Amino acid sequence: MINFDEILKKVKELQYKPNVKHPSAEEAKREAEKFGTETCFGSYNFVSTVKNRSAGLTVYIGPPHVMDRKWSIRQNEIINNAQKTVENLMHYMEKAPFVCVKRTMGDNTYFTPQCTLYVSVHRKEMIRLAHMWGQTLHSQKDTPGPEQYLIYIPEWQEKDRQILVFPEINVTFVLGSDYYGESKKGHLRMGMWNAKKAGMLGLHAGAKIIKARDSVTGKLKRYGMLIFGLTATGKTTHTCHDHGLTGKGEGIEILQDDVVFFHPSGAAYGTEKGFYLKTEGLNPDTQKVIYKAAVSPNTIFENVFVDYEGNVDFNNDTLTGNGRGVIQRDDLGEYRAKGINLSSVNELDGLIIAFIVRRNTVVPIVSKLTPEQAAAAFMLGESIESSGGDPKRAGESVREVGTNPFIIGDLSWEGNLFYKLIKANEAKIQFYQLNTGGVGEIIEQDGNGNKIIKRHVTRVQIPEMASIIRSIARGAMEWVDEPYFGTKVPKGVDGIDVDRFNLSKFYSQNRVEELVKHLVSERIEYIERFKGLEPKVFNTIKNQYH
Repeated sequence: MINFDEILKKVKELQYKPNVKHPSAEEAKREAEKFGTETCFGSYNFVSTVKNRSAGLTVYIGPPHVMDRKWSIRQNEIINNAQKTVENLMHYMEKAPFVCVKRTMGDNTYFTPQCTLYVSVHRKEMIRLAHMWGQTLHSQKDTPGPEQYLIYIPEWQEKDRQILVFPEINVTFVLGSDYYGESKKGHLRMGMWNAKKAGMLGLHAGAKIIKARDSVTGKLKRYGMLIFGLTATGKTTHTCHDHGLTGKGEGIEILQDDVVFFHPSGAAYGTEKGFYLKTEGLNPDTQKVIYKAAVSPNTIFENVFVDYEGNVDFNNDTLTGNGRGVIQRDDLGEYRAKGINLSSVNELDGLIIAFIVRRNTVVPIVSKLTPEQAAAAFMLGESIESSGGDPKRAGESVREVGTNPFIIGDLSWEGNLFYKLIKANEAKIQFYQLNTGGVGEIIEQDGNGNKIIKRHVTRVQIPEMASIIRSIARGAMEWVDEPYFGTKVPKGVDGIDVDRFNLSKFYSQNRVEELVKHLVSERIEYIERFKGLEPKVFNTIKNQYH
């Protein structure tokens, strides 16, 4: 049996051991930059050995309610060997050289996890992990807690690479990976777990404030907005976009790009001061806000292509399709909100909740949802896999409850709480689904079962999605019934030729119905896994066209 109390005791004591150093932020930066490449922007780029999260090697260890999920063969091997692994870890931690960094997640007086990161610097260049993580969270504050710990040992044998999560004691071990995203998501995962205990729900969503002039009354309105989305589907792009809101008094205030804690009041507490954005194809014309922040000397790049003269090429994926950058919220300039927390719905004109999906055949580019349909969209978490999660499966259809791969515990409970929270505030919340993929794709299989793209998707462009969000905020769209999924779709959108996405341009009527039936059938099969789900949400999916 694994002794959880003994693990926590040793982890807490580690900070006082002689093999642990406590560099200041400036010291960590100075040491890390010795191992990086300076860019033409005056920033630094670092290259990791592991270039994406080790999702398939991550396990949760604890009582049944923590471990209740379907594990792969390899994950079960990791769980079965965990006791021996922990014993080896405890001995190794006594001898390996570590640096320790302490930070605070969030900026409020209610719920602020106190986060400690230990990084083994057996490979001296691993100081960059401490530097990068230190620039993501806030300086340590004397605020409520709880306490969380993450221990990185990048030099662990590659054959035994694994991430061990012990939610009940707020400890995570990252073994054999030097990918920065493990520390970022490791602490956010624990933060979301602890938020449940505080009566909140951790959401994998960006947060912003939108100021828009109502198209009917001309009144300037102030909305909160939460944008859900899996990695690399456009969550950060659209969280940090101004949507062309350039009228008098209009604009945006960016709060967060990744995780917030949703309170029963409809408020959302922020977590980070640095944003971890995907840099692939970063464009100064269509993503001007985040591009400007990305080229600041304060940005820290990871696995981005930099040539011998320091020039940065965001379109070069030689190293990986998962190039990243840690940008600072302060570098968002006039678009940065003063704080990181979204006020309760009663202090705003309303809240807009948008679920980003990325589908390529028959899903409308924008749909207006009921609360039940919104909760169903939350449970379906429908999108495609990206190089940030599993590069071998990039482009494949995937579903993830809450578009959140970091949920610990019962997934039905997660969906039920989301439904309860939005129903309590439904009078002031609007719900939408945004398809950042497109329509019209045709894929066939050859004689060997290999997929062949016969026709590429007609993709929704970033400026087009910006126009959609702008029209939503201004209340400038007339909505009509969508014939297949039971939602509403716009009759037209200012600034877009919506007929460009008319399904009849791409498929016969019979083919449209085949694709819709297949998608709905997949959704029903998926949702039937969640036996404890609120019946109204379950039936919303079952009653779709089929």
